[in-house]
Amino acid sequence: MGDGGDLGDRGAPDVLATARAWIEQDPDQETRAELQELVDAADTDELTARFAGRLQFGTAGLRAELGAGPLRMNRVVVTQAAAGLARFLIDSGRDRSVVIGYDGRVNSDVFARDSAEVMRGLGLDVTLLPSALPTPLVAFAVRHLDVGAGVMVTASHNPPRDNGYKVYLGGADAGSQIVPPVDAEIAAAIDVVAAGDIRSLDRATDYTVADQTLVQAYVDATAATVPAPLLAVEAQPSVVYTAMHGVGWETARAVFTRAGFREPAVVPEQIEPDGAFPTVSFPNPEEPGAMDLSIARGVELGADLVIANDPDADRLALAIPDGAGSYRRLSGNEVGWLLGWRAAARAAAAGSTGVLAASIVSSPALSRVAEQHGLGYRDTLTGFKWVSRVPDLLFGYEEALGYLVDPQVVRDKDGISAALELLSLATELAADGRTIADQLDAFAERFGAFSSGQVSTRVDDLSRIGEIMASLRSSTPTELGGITITSVTDFLDGVEGFPPSDILRFDLEGGARVIVRPSGTEPKVKVYIDTVAATSAEAGAMTDRLAAAVRPLVS
Repeated sequence: MGDGGDLGDRGAPDVLATARAWIEQDPDQETRAELQELVDAADTDELTARFAGRLQFGTAGLRAELGAGPLRMNRVVVTQAAAGLARFLIDSGRDRSVVIGYDGRVNSDVFARDSAEVMRGLGLDVTLLPSALPTPLVAFAVRHLDVGAGVMVTASHNPPRDNGYKVYLGGADAGSQIVPPVDAEIAAAIDVVAAGDIRSLDRATDYTVADQTLVQAYVDATAATVPAPLLAVEAQPSVVYTAMHGVGWETARAVFTRAGFREPAVVPEQIEPDGAFPTVSFPNPEEPGAMDLSIARGVELGADLVIANDPDADRLALAIPDGAGSYRRLSGNEVGWLLGWRAAARAAAAGSTGVLAASIVSSPALSRVAEQHGLGYRDTLTGFKWVSRVPDLLFGYEEALGYLVDPQVVRDKDGISAALELLSLATELAADGRTIADQLDAFAERFGAFSSGQVSTRVDDLSRIGEIMASLRSSTPTELGGITITSVTDFLDGVEGFPPSDILRFDLEGGARVIVRPSGTEPKVKVYIDTVAATSAEAGAMTDRLAAAVRPLVS
């Protein structure tokens, strides 16, 4: 099929012919009918939009709305991706083995089976996970099974009509997400496959379907990352848990129970996998309203903690009582501080060394934790593929609710192991008559009162993102919210050991910081604000003031 990049210049007949050729190789009746309807109506505008290119495979793999054509997620695109990945493994001399997992989204199981059949047909040893399971299971399985690659069919916390294709590699940093130049090499192999017809690909069904021993191995290894609870089950803090219509619950429950912790109460409406996501329009715990049902359940039961996994359970959100009859959701930075401090204290107690890490847009608070505990610290580019690759890593996180608490078990963000660490922390605090809120106060007292905030501007025209970044570079402000900017760092040409990146950092008087960058997964410009002051109230007020000042600059 080629990349279709110049279809708009070929005229309607070629667009129609290209669409008909796509229909002929498409094994999915639904997307065949969708495309046939456009062909029958001679809707060349929509067809040109569908065939004006193809999904670009990158470090995050593929992710897009379900639908027909090369710019949507469908069985043709997934089959091409699977065959291309298989060819990459073969041609690069890597281990010819792969483990494949999938979540509960629409067609995730179909895409996983297509991948298994195509990869097996090309001669790879293929293991398919036994059911819809969390993304961390695939990252774990790549290491546990010592395979050449892992595939997870998921769109994580994207809108309901999206799906995606995430890839891990074995070998060095096994179980970490791919990084350049591997993504480009896989993309090139996919392009070769896409130039042909997927009906010519051999398929085989004699792949291995893993049994529950693999899942149990993850449960056992994760449960072993925390010490035995200091309190009996009935005396432990009470917890409400939501899977947000995703696949986290069964595995999370097994891990909590195996480790000796109290089984959480659940949000019944959201506990089973459901690709329609009927109670949330955007199943991301960060989004306003996404945790409303779980917080209401917490109020109903008087729970000490409310825990939410995103639909593929690689992220974690936490809410705690606010003292006014409801709950406040902790930011990703606050959870990262607590878990990082816990990891640092554990290392110090054991007399061990290592490194704490966070993405560059996460709070600088973790660097203070590392400094006070005699540990190394590393900032990384955004994306967990970079956090997970830090040498001698003890703990890493990104502010977008991603936490890596034990690199020896899962070398990627894992919302289940992070939830277990929080349960363990909360139980230890409860044994001393304290709470998570008390621990946050203790953190501020010891390391400083940090605050973080974010401003996002969603655009309809992607060119607007470039205009905003160019404007900030050509008309750089000298102050924000009445606070003087002391330095501006432009990462466009690569600085401080970072490769060239479209990032601007403004350092301000008093230790405040503002970072601006385009989102890597959404049509947004994102601004990250971090402040530190004598008290949490002062830091929060400064964050609000900076947010108000920066909003007009990126809108």
